[in-house]
Amino acid sequence: MLALALSVPLVMRDAPPSVEAGTCPVAVPEHTVCGFLRVPERRDAPDRTVEVGYAVHTSTAPGRRPDPIVYMGGGPASSSLQLTGFLSQMFPDRDVVAIEQRGAKYSRPVLGCPETAEAMLGRLRRPPADVAAAARRCRARLQEQGIDLRGYNTKEIAADVVALRRALGYPSWNLFGVSYSTRVMADVAAADPGGVRSVVLDSFLPESVAWYDDADRNLRDTLAALGAGDAFERMVSRLNRSPARVPTTDPLLGRPFTATMSGDDVATVLAEALHEADVSAVAPALVGGLAEGHDELLRPPADAVGQALVSHEFGLYHAVQCQDEVPFNSYATRSRLFTVNADKAVCDTWQLPRSTPVNAVPKAPVYVVGGEQDPTTPARTAGPAARAIPGARFETFRGSHAVFLTSACARKRIAEFVEAPARLWPKPCEPDPAQPPTLRLADTHVTGAPYQISLAPWLAAPFALFLLVSLVQFAAGALRGRTVSAYAGLAGVAFAGLTGQAVYGMASRNETALAVGVPGTVGLYTWLAAASAVLSVAALFHARRWPQIAAAVTGAGFLVWWCTWFL
Repeated sequence: MLALALSVPLVMRDAPPSVEAGTCPVAVPEHTVCGFLRVPERRDAPDRTVEVGYAVHTSTAPGRRPDPIVYMGGGPASSSLQLTGFLSQMFPDRDVVAIEQRGAKYSRPVLGCPETAEAMLGRLRRPPADVAAAARRCRARLQEQGIDLRGYNTKEIAADVVALRRALGYPSWNLFGVSYSTRVMADVAAADPGGVRSVVLDSFLPESVAWYDDADRNLRDTLAALGAGDAFERMVSRLNRSPARVPTTDPLLGRPFTATMSGDDVATVLAEALHEADVSAVAPALVGGLAEGHDELLRPPADAVGQALVSHEFGLYHAVQCQDEVPFNSYATRSRLFTVNADKAVCDTWQLPRSTPVNAVPKAPVYVVGGEQDPTTPARTAGPAARAIPGARFETFRGSHAVFLTSACARKRIAEFVEAPARLWPKPCEPDPAQPPTLRLADTHVTGAPYQISLAPWLAAPFALFLLVSLVQFAAGALRGRTVSAYAGLAGVAFAGLTGQAVYGMASRNETALAVGVPGTVGLYTWLAAASAVLSVAALFHARRWPQIAAAVTGAGFLVWWCTWFL
């Protein structure tokens, strides 16, 4: 990172933005080029430049439209380039421009902050890590690299988007923001009205919303809407009294450790995880199982914490939040979410200047979409802010955060809007079959075994061995006229087939459901496995040879494994 920072050259004041070609750092479709936009680190003191990564996919459709889609990921500090191919399929007749945020993964310099990421993961250790001390170390290192954190805020990021349009030579384009970048794109539309044809804001985060003050309520409201509100309170209360110890892995250090998770810790993890539609769909069963004491279900959320901490460049994240978000919250009461408290601790340490609100009002047509179960940018706050924009349209869809990624209906609506922003839609979308069905506790046999098998497939060896022995037993018994053995094998094969079919059906609808358990019917199929084992033992009375002994031992051993470990 030091080499990247020092490679950014100094330039004379008032130098125009320029672009240079670069190698695409992620997989992109054909007819895509990548590069860097060179702009001042601070436009009020433009002696130093940064390089903002971008990709341009050129449409080859016969009816190619002249005005492209320009997309930016959320976060702050999420990447954008990896969605170039997805967006090119969503808008096949338009060029697609994906622009990174300055300081993000595919820009230069990269504002990583592993110190605070490790400290936040350290919240799950005992004693908890000191986030403020980690923030001091991170800022000192970034300052040594010559990075001026005041240049990493929404105002500068929005100016980068305007500069890229001019540098690429597009007369106008269509803005597409999601989550945090909806705020960026609203600012761009207000600052560059002549260059903006339309604006799409997915999971709108308006400037007027005090996000940190709302975070606890947003989580409670979302879980209540999912039918898991009471179970959530029971779960939090139980784990606050007696925190769970959960084995997981530190992704930054690559070492296993045992996390200590209180109810408030789990609430924090859920607040982040519920962004994903597949997690939102299984939340009722997950929270219900945790409320009943199934702490084995905490392994997937604990692993997800570590992965989330390596998905963002936290130096950029903190710089934006400390200037544009944290100062506009009251923090009247301490949050139960450790991420909310950690962000405030970082900002209290960094002492960056508070930004001036833009109060942007786009002049181009605006379409705002949101998820009905969004715990971060709920319709409760996004809807009124959208309706305050003159002429804007607001629509919610079944799903969570960033609905365009999971809702075919939302994608269709967005594409229709961009095609003709002023046109009214004749009828609503049909129910979206792509959305995963809600998983209820009553329909689920709670177990952490499928998730452990996904991490170490060899753990399923007893199941595979039981199926193999059952197949041999059924075939040999049928061929040799050994009725009892044949029925023992048949019962074992039927058990394995029905169980596999039920588990596959659940996974095909929502693979994340297997992190909670298996279909409740699987428990009923256990009687077939038990019948197979009993019949295998009975077959020993007719012929005490090694095949019958092996079948009986395998059946009995499998039942012990199945009932004591898997179920």
